[in-house]
Parts: sequence; C-alpha cells; structure tokens
Amino acid sequence: MGRPGSGLLELLSEHGVPEKAARVYLAACRTGPQTASELARLSAVNRVDTYRYIKQLTAERLLKATGGRPRRFAATSPDDLIDRWIRRASERLHQLEEDREKVLADWEESRTDVEDGDPRKFAVLEGREAIRRFLLKRIGTAERQILVSSTGPTLPMLIDEGLDRALRTAAGRGVKVRLLTEIYPTNLVEAKLFETFAEVRHSKGPVANRALVFDRLGALVFVSGEDGHGRPGEEQIALWSSAPMFVQLARDYHRRAWTPAAKAEARVVELENPPAAVLPVVAGKEAVPFQRLKEIAKLGMRASGVRELRLHLPELIETIARQLGREIAGQIDGRTPEEIARSLAQYYEAHTMGRLTMLKEHPLTLRVTGCFACTRDSPEIGRVLCPQLLGAVFETRLGQHWEVSKPDPTKHAARGCVFTATPA
Repeated sequence: MGRPGSGLLELLSEHGVPEKAARVYLAACRTGPQTASELARLSAVNRVDTYRYIKQLTAERLLKATGGRPRRFAATSPDDLIDRWIRRASERLHQLEEDREKVLADWEESRTDVEDGDPRKFAVLEGREAIRRFLLKRIGTAERQILVSSTGPTLPMLIDEGLDRALRTAAGRGVKVRLLTEIYPTNLVEAKLFETFAEVRHSKGPVANRALVFDRLGALVFVSGEDGHGRPGEEQIALWSSAPMFVQLARDYHRRAWTPAAKAEARVVELENPPAAVLPVVAGKEAVPFQRLKEIAKLGMRASGVRELRLHLPELIETIARQLGREIAGQIDGRTPEEIARSLAQYYEAHTMGRLTMLKEHPLTLRVTGCFACTRDSPEIGRVLCPQLLGAVFETRLGQHWEVSKPDPTKHAARGCVFTATPA
C-alpha cells in the first residue's frame, strides 16, 4: 500500500511541481491554512526552501495567502486542482486537433529545405509537391545559369507544376536557362513555349538523366517517379546535392548531350515541314513500298524520256541502319560501352544476325563475323550498314555521338569486319 497522497504526489510531479514543493502543498491540504514556519515543519522542508516554494505555489495558484499577520497559506483543494488540469488538457487537445494539419504541413515543407550553409551534402526529396516547392525556391535563388534535362514526356509536367513560369522569371532577371529535351509532335507546343525564354535543344538520343543544375552550387536528379523512371505508379523521388563532384557529374552529362543536340528551331522546322514522302516498310509486306518506288520511277522515266536512273544506295542503307540501331538499343541493356557491347553480342546471337565479339575495351573494338548484311554478291552493303547501325545503338543508349570506323575490305574474308567505336 502506498503512502497517503502518493497518487497526487505523482500527478504534481508530472505537472512540473518539484517534490519538496509538492510536500509543502500536501501539508497545507491536510492541515488547512498554516503559516510558512508551520508548513516547513509539517513538510520536513527547511524554512528557506519553504519560503521559496510557497512563492512558486502561490504564483501557480496551488496556494492562496489568507488572513493578516502572521500570514497563512491555504491550499487549493485537490478536486479543484484536478479539474483545472483536466480543463487545461482538454484545451491543449482541442488546440492540437486544430493545429494538426498546419503543423504537419510546416514539417513536410521544412524537412525538404536545404540551405546553402547546411552541412548535409545530400538530401532525398519525396513526393511531387515537395519536389515542386523545392525547385521553385531554388529557381528563385539562381543567379547565373540553370541547366535542365527533361525527357520528352515530362516536358508538359514542367508547365503543369508552374516551373515554366519560375524559369521565365529567372531568365527575365538575367539567368541563362538551357533546356535539353526530346521534341516530338506530341510536345511540340510545349517546346515552342520554352523556346520563348530559354535556349532549347533536341537530344540526339533519349535523355537518360532528368536533372536540374543551379549555377555551380547544386544539382537535383530524379531517381524515380511517375514519369517513366522506376516502376509504374511510383511516387516521385529526387536527390539533391551540393557536393562538388555530384554537381560536376550532372554538368558534364548535360554538356555531353548538349553539344551534338539539334537546336530547337531546326527541330521545329523538321517536324512542321516533314519530308515530302515516306515509304514505311512493314513486316510481312516488305515488297509493297519498293513496288511503289518502282511505279514512281517508271512513270517519271516515261514522262521525261529518261532511259536510266541511278539511286544513291549508301544513303538508303544508312537510313535503314540508323533506324535499326535505335530499335535494337531499346531492346538491350547496358549503361557503359562495355556492357552495351556484351549485351549486343547476345542480341546478335539470339537473332541470328551473325557473331559479334568485343576484342578490346579501350578503344572499344568489335568484330562481326557471319554478318546478316554481308551477302556474297554485295559485301559492301554490310560495310556501309554496320558502322551506322552500331553507332546508332551506342548513341541511343549513352546519349552522345559515337564514331564507328568502317572495316578494312581487304581483311573482310579472313577476319570478318572489325570496328573501332569512339565517342565524338
């Protein structure tokens, strides 16, 4: 069995009343109004401390001075005291319920704030709204240059999230904005909007890293999200860093992809003024477009009286090769030239295109034997097609231009075709 008043003593302690002060209060509760000296004796607390605790208890309305001289101190009844605590707890609970959403929103916003003086070099941002708020703040503080890499499908998202207005404002105060993206008929309107205030270029290959670089101080890279990165339906996740090496890597990626990219105005002209004729070749109906070409040639020759036409075959072969290369690139794996070469070797074997072997990694040297494109009657077809096909594969996977050497025709029969691939 606990000592008398122990439950109330614990409650007093929980509400911040020191143990000796609680003893003084309990003494007043048990005996009624008493002088300070009497309370010191009854509570076994020395007189100096008792005077100090009486002053504290009086300020907190647990004691009340009564009578004249000598002054006596009466205790607020435990009933009234507990009722007071209940009312106070209810008020706090009600206030917490009212403030809940604001407190959580403030926390969500503040936890993604990374100031320039923050000792952390990396911060993970989760959720589209948190990333949007962070980017708006960073765009607003940029002073010299903002480098943006955006995949074609995400270009409209920049507008939906209001980032285009923030970038336009930044450009208006003298910040140079460079946007690297993929411009297609589906996002042509958005690309032309950005072109009104930013320098825009169309990437030669897929934009692999969606990122923004602010001056030389920090970079934000999207690592997953609903826009095609990661699993479908996944929430956006981005990584922010002010680490110099991280920022430099992001800048280097943008520069490598930016240099060979086409200017936006040239790409817009290309899309709005397409070639006069396209002959699609469909599997199972390969002869149809060439029959159409034959009919056009015959009609033209009959109408003009020309007896012979000479078509420039290498241009046609190169066009076919580059389209094939881009399609193959989408079906293989690899993030480095060596990984792509190994994956390409497996693809060649699985699709009976011949045998591809990596001879050296530096410079990347490949050998193709039994090539599908090299026929006995026209081996030169393979020597024109393969360099363009391989170059398109590496450019599409790595996002930069690659030069692939043509094979030595004198060694073709004995060694197969040997190609050296180097980044331009």
